[in-house]
Amino acid sequence: MPILILLAFILVPIAEIAVFIKAGEMIGLGWTLAVIVLTAMIGTALLRQQGLKVLSQTQEKLNRGEMPVGELFTGLCLLVAGALLLTPGFITDTVGFALFLPPVRIALGYFVLRRLSRGGQGPRVWVNGEEVGPGAGRGPGGRAGRRPGAGGPIIDGDYTDVTDTPDTDKPGTPGSSPWRRIE
Repeated sequence: MPILILLAFILVPIAEIAVFIKAGEMIGLGWTLAVIVLTAMIGTALLRQQGLKVLSQTQEKLNRGEMPVGELFTGLCLLVAGALLLTPGFITDTVGFALFLPPVRIALGYFVLRRLSRGGQGPRVWVNGEEVGPGAGRGPGGRAGRRPGAGGPIIDGDYTDVTDTPDTDKPGTPGSSPWRRIE
């Protein structure tokens, strides 16, 4: 992955310079510079419009007590789009404008989600050598069985059942203030 990032930092500016030269030959230097400034201005306006919309959607979901995962991903895409549109270049502008399109963001979101979930398998949890949770009882390759040896970190933990303790963490509950005096 680091080599891909390094190649991107080398190849993208070279490609942008080549496109600048070709555009300058075709439409002239003045028009090329005008188009670059115009795309930055249009990108800024789109970023503001869509960014405010996503911000209000995020606030609505938070007010309903829901996690705004989709809105956060959309906001991240818009942030990247804005950065690409402010970067001078036709290639970065094309990618930046593409990120403003909801179908492109949805497709990118599915791709990222699929990559994060390791090809659709999802996380696997093992307790005392037995798999628990969704898909439990299937070993590697869909076979039933026990966990293969030394496949990852083992997390050992203890727990305390607190269901019968009074809930003093809620605001307004007597004794819930972290500033109370302990004598």
